Amino acid sequence: MAFPTQVNIVEVSPRDGLQSEAVFVPTAVKIELINRLSASGCSRIEATGFVSPKWVPQMADHTDVYSGIIKYPGVHYPVLVPNLPGLEQALALGVKEIAVFTAASETFTQKNIHCSIEESFARFKTMFARAKASGINIRGYVSCVLGCPYEGDIAPERVAYVAARLYDMGCYEISLGDTIGVGTPLKVQQMLQAVAKKVPLSALAGHFHDTYGQALANIYASLMLGIRVFDSSVAGLGGCPYAPGAAGNVASEDLVYLLHGMGIETGIDLTLLIETGHFICQQLGKVSNSKVSKAILAKRGVNHV
Repeated sequence: MAFPTQVNIVEVSPRDGLQSEAVFVPTAVKIELINRLSASGCSRIEATGFVSPKWVPQMADHTDVYSGIIKYPGVHYPVLVPNLPGLEQALALGVKEIAVFTAASETFTQKNIHCSIEESFARFKTMFARAKASGINIRGYVSCVLGCPYEGDIAPERVAYVAARLYDMGCYEISLGDTIGVGTPLKVQQMLQAVAKKVPLSALAGHFHDTYGQALANIYASLMLGIRVFDSSVAGLGGCPYAPGAAGNVASEDLVYLLHGMGIETGIDLTLLIETGHFICQQLGKVSNSKVSKAILAKRGVNHV
């Protein structure tokens, strides 16, 4: 079996990882988190979300965060935008890449962005035209690709339809999200095979949550089929505020440890990444759920909170 020699990791902790935190994380902490991630070798860091503070209060400081971070050469700092006003704010700050989101579940889409799946595509039409005219790259998220907290199992064909629509509209990459972490390796491969009939594998990414401890197994199963991009969150932070029961994202430390152990390059310094996870856990008053972080930090004589 031929595995890749290199995998790209999209670090989502500053946005997806922090968005559900009940207590507002100081702007300076968010900025330092991103700067530490950049210094550790992360080349793609989702910096923030230009969303309404009414719906996601944690992202209310998006302008200050994006303006305050050090923009490392060669590092991409995409931001999440749900609508045209958010896009205009991002453009005013010189953002070079945005991410948009919809879902393979009708009910989840209604609860998350207050419209139907088809209506979400209609919203994107104007946004995409504006972004393309400004030379902005667009990444697409599809939530609930393996299961929905409201509808249960999701048919792979529905995921393929939504992913293909985003790709055809101009998204250069589609991140397929197991939002509530119910996927298992066989189901993951069945879903990917269905999507790959309509979207090139080179344009697909995996986004796995670790609710039932299946994230790394699902990533391995995705690697077997040719997926070369994965989203992850340092210290396993994150969850969706509109997905009851959603646990954290796969921990970046665990993912990097797995890939490096397979001889797959990521460009990330694992030690610096672990220290970054320790930093944000201390700031949040939480203990990282990353077993790799705990083990390596313990060897270095560093104690968690």
